[in-house]
Amino acid sequence: MRIAVAGATGHIGKLTVAALIRDGHEVVEISRSQGVDLTTGEGLDKALTEVQAVVDVTNAPVGDADQTVDYFGRTTGHLVTAEERAGVRHHVLLSIVGIHGIEGNAHYAGKREQERLVEASPVPYTIVPATQFHDFAEMVAGRTEYDGVSPIAPLLVQPIAPADVAEVLARVAVGEPRGRHVDIAGPETQDLVDMARRTLAVRGRSVKLVPTWDGALFGLSMSGNVLLPDENAWLAPTTFDEWLEQELLAGVGPVE
Repeated sequence: MRIAVAGATGHIGKLTVAALIRDGHEVVEISRSQGVDLTTGEGLDKALTEVQAVVDVTNAPVGDADQTVDYFGRTTGHLVTAEERAGVRHHVLLSIVGIHGIEGNAHYAGKREQERLVEASPVPYTIVPATQFHDFAEMVAGRTEYDGVSPIAPLLVQPIAPADVAEVLARVAVGEPRGRHVDIAGPETQDLVDMARRTLAVRGRSVKLVPTWDGALFGLSMSGNVLLPDENAWLAPTTFDEWLEQELLAGVGPVE
């Protein structure tokens, strides 16, 4: 099966490409490095020739809500329009659990616009909402760190391993469109502060973590259970402890 992956050079994109190739599929990588620019649509028609399914794992540059909505609006609009022209039969979008219940988050606003455009397109689709990834806590701490101190919100999450997400996306892409997929999540709930502390320890880094809702990336609207999957979620097998052990054995450096 000929499958295109938009955002193929990102972390999840690379894992999804690898999973699809392992399963014997022909993969088209949609990225600027391959001559395809989603912000303008340049190169899309050629890239989607004879493609049967597209997996969209693109991300947006850091910006405010208007900028993020505009970015996802342009890139997703170009992608689904080109898919319609090419006769693509299945659009698979990786989304995020909980985004419809949280206001004030720029990235979530952009993802809601992305979902809206996919649902409005004539191309059959599956939207796969995932919880935060296992490396999310380290990313958050890195963004807020200054002079060895990192304020970090005590979010309750149920993180999922990036490799498990890629496996789901690869499986969904070769199946029939389902509309909205059930939530996918890791097997256990975790506290973001503790996740960050343990991940930084594996990296051998000393950062003072300050649990707070002030000065952190996320506000009180994300407290409680709002980021947790619903009761019918599909639970991935890899625990946070297992992921940490894999990272320790691999000697992986800090997430950028």
